[in-house]
Amino acid sequence: MTDSASRPSLAAPDARARALDEAQDWLIRLQCPCAEDTEHFQAWLSANDHNAHAYVEAEALWNGAQVRRLAGDLHQRRRASLRGRLRRHWKPLATAALLLVGLFTFGNLPVRLQADHLTQVGERQRLQLDGGAHVLLNTDSAFASHARDGQQVARLLQGEAYFEVPGGDQPALEVQAGPLRAQARDTHFAVRYLDGQAQVRVQRGDVDLQAASDQRIRLRAGDSIAVGPEGFGQRQRVDPQKDLAWVEGRLVFENCPMSQVLDELRRYYPGWIINRNPRLETVAVTGNYRLDQPLEALRALAHITSAQVHEYPNVVILN
Repeated sequence: MTDSASRPSLAAPDARARALDEAQDWLIRLQCPCAEDTEHFQAWLSANDHNAHAYVEAEALWNGAQVRRLAGDLHQRRRASLRGRLRRHWKPLATAALLLVGLFTFGNLPVRLQADHLTQVGERQRLQLDGGAHVLLNTDSAFASHARDGQQVARLLQGEAYFEVPGGDQPALEVQAGPLRAQARDTHFAVRYLDGQAQVRVQRGDVDLQAASDQRIRLRAGDSIAVGPEGFGQRQRVDPQKDLAWVEGRLVFENCPMSQVLDELRRYYPGWIINRNPRLETVAVTGNYRLDQPLEALRALAHITSAQVHEYPNVVILN
C-alpha cells in the first residue's frame, strides 16, 4: 500500500493550467516592464512553487526553436489570420514572434533607442570619446555622446559609467545624467543613473556639478553625492575599494544587509533572483565577489546563511 503522505503533493490540473496561463501573460508583460510590473511579478513568482515551475515551462516554450521559426515567418508576412491561429494554440506565441525581432532584447526601449552604445545585463564595455576621455560602461547601461560648440557632451541615459578625463588644452567634458550636469577635466569619476536619481563618486581630481534646480557644487577626490529632481543630497565620502570595485570587475560588500546585496546582484544576473525567506533580508554580508559570476555569488551567500538555492533557467529562488 502506498503512503500518500510520503509523495509530493501535486497541483490540481486547473490550478496548474491557471499558473501556466498567468506565466504566459507575464512573459508578454515583462518585455518592457515598469518598476511596478517587476514588483508584482516577484510577488507572483514567490507566491508558490507552482508559479515558478509554470514560468520556467512557459519560458522554455517562448525561447524554443518552434517559436523562433514562426517569428521569422510572422515578421515577413504579419498575417492576421496566422496570428489568430497561433494564438489559439498558445497564447503568447504570436506576440513572442513579433517581439523576437529585437524588441524584447532590451528593456526600457524608448531610452535605448536614443543610445549610441548599449550594454546587456552583466556586460561591461570600454569606449574612447573624441577629446581623449575614456569611458567604462557597466551592466545594463545606455550611453550617447555628441559634440556641441567644440565641447564633447556625454549622456548617460541609464545605468552606470566610469570616466577618465584627460587634462591639457581640451575643453572640459560635460556629462549629463537625468537631473545632473557635470563638467570635468583631468579627473576620474563614476556616475550611476537609476530610477530618476544620479549618484556621483569622484576618485581623482575635481568635478563641477549642477542640479536641475540650478544648484551648483564642486566635488573633490573622495567625495560622493546623490542628485535627484529636488537637488543635491548630503555630501559623503567614497570608499574606492567598495564603491568603485565594479571598475575592477568585483562586487565588495562590508556589513551590508542581504536585501541590498541581492538588489545589486540583480543588476548583473540576466534573470530573476527571488528571496522567499524574509529572515535573510537583514543578515549582514561581508564578501568580495566577481561581478561576472553572480550565480556563484548567490551560491556562496546561500552557503554562509544556510539558505537553500533552487536554480531554474533564468530564475533563482532562495529559501
